[in-house]
Amino acid sequence: MDARVVVIEHEVEAGLGYFAAWLAGVETVVVRPYLGEPVPDRVRDGLLVLGGAASAWDDEEYPWLPATRDLIKTTVEDGAPVLGICLGAQLMTLACGGEVRRGAPGLEIGAGTIHLLPEARADRLFADVAEPQPVAVQYHYDAMTTLPEQAVLLATGDTYPNQAYRLGDNAWAVQFHPEATPDIFREWTTGLTGHPVGELNSQVDAARSRLQAHWCPLAEAFAAVVTEHTTRVRGQTA
Repeated sequence: MDARVVVIEHEVEAGLGYFAAWLAGVETVVVRPYLGEPVPDRVRDGLLVLGGAASAWDDEEYPWLPATRDLIKTTVEDGAPVLGICLGAQLMTLACGGEVRRGAPGLEIGAGTIHLLPEARADRLFADVAEPQPVAVQYHYDAMTTLPEQAVLLATGDTYPNQAYRLGDNAWAVQFHPEATPDIFREWTTGLTGHPVGELNSQVDAARSRLQAHWCPLAEAFAAVVTEHTTRVRGQTA
């Protein structure tokens, strides 16, 4: 039986994108709490928490966020693999003792460069990202301002310094969107005001091949970590 990754999707416009094809060898089970589906109390194999328009603390408007933070914290403590993307990364940060605040510079949006730190070269998810300054899709207002204790910073950026970190052996948070296709990004910019939408969409379109080359290895590496963890855990309980 394939390893199973539970995916928390916060809105229909922020789905798996590229990751639907890139998570090779694992089954993805998408939970949609915005449609009333309950967030599970625990996962066994792996957890992927996607992005969305919510702020990580906006529990009143998005009432499933406390359960999602609890699930992330439990999964990290259990040692099962976790990957949080954008809002998912911010939820992990809050759940594990860090801070998230509204970003002072405002919205970071478009195809931008991030900077991998030396620690990324030995990291299981980032080791095969070939370029030291890969391009990534960004779309967020909030910032991870204080990382959880013992977090290892893996990537930084010019506007928002905390772009990716690892917590423990099996938990990762990325502020950017490695899963986002140009079509998904175009959906996000529909109706956006105060920004050069056409130019931003063209930038992401032009970066398509680089986005695929940079972030497919990360997704495949996460799937491999989940598979390895699942094989070990199921072997112990057989």
